[in-house]
Amino acid sequence: MKKYIVNKEMIIFDFLKQSISLSKNSIKSLLHDKYVYVNDKCVTKYDYMLKNDDIVEIKSTNDIDIIYEDKDIIVVNKPYGLLTVSTDKEKNKTLYKMVSDYVKKTNKNNKVFIINRIDKDTSGIVMFSKSEKIKQLYQNNWNEIVKKRKYIAIVDGILKEKEGTIKSYLKEDKNHIVHSSKEGKLSITNYKVIKEKNNLSLLDINIETGRKNQIRVHMKENKTPIYGDNKYGKKTKTRMFLHAYKLSLINPKTKKQMTFETSIPDEFNKII
Repeated sequence: MKKYIVNKEMIIFDFLKQSISLSKNSIKSLLHDKYVYVNDKCVTKYDYMLKNDDIVEIKSTNDIDIIYEDKDIIVVNKPYGLLTVSTDKEKNKTLYKMVSDYVKKTNKNNKVFIINRIDKDTSGIVMFSKSEKIKQLYQNNWNEIVKKRKYIAIVDGILKEKEGTIKSYLKEDKNHIVHSSKEGKLSITNYKVIKEKNNLSLLDINIETGRKNQIRVHMKENKTPIYGDNKYGKKTKTRMFLHAYKLSLINPKTKKQMTFETSIPDEFNKII
């Protein structure tokens, strides 16, 4: 990550044009794609006015926050706003592409395979394997080997029960919206309130099942949606405050327990 200190007031586009050797279109892309931060706050507007002593940071599009790596797997901390894998609309700007490029630096024939994934707007732990065989070994035994999947979340509202479990059967409809349904799959979310402030609650969450959008849907149906969740909660201009911070599992190859953990993003502490 590149960091710059502002020494006079000017709009951010002009500052970036002076500070980095990129074309106008490339600078616009950095802003549009949320790679530019001012005082730890993401800035996307070209005419944002910088003040003296502001700190401007540019996230490298190639930086990967590697938590753990060995000859079989790579565990990374995915930033929010980044797809894990490609979609019909986006092929290149994905965590998979970044990790793939990383392993190809040592050998152009190296490959990676996704073991687990999280939503685009969720940040946190994602695992990759370096072979199809290892991928299948983890995925085929996933429910047996995973011991803990923990998230930190900020929700909109105050929970009556400060600790509890939400259970329901979840199903995705044709519009890609997940909701409770008798025809769905059993989903179990455990939560505990850590802190409350300004009608927001900070939760520690442990999921026993890993259904699509599970935490987001359970919190919505609990009438305390994830803060910043534009799909299941209120429309906001902030990030979605859901972060996968801990994963404990048994390595299916070595039978040894492995625990991966990340720090909580600074934005969470600033909100609550």
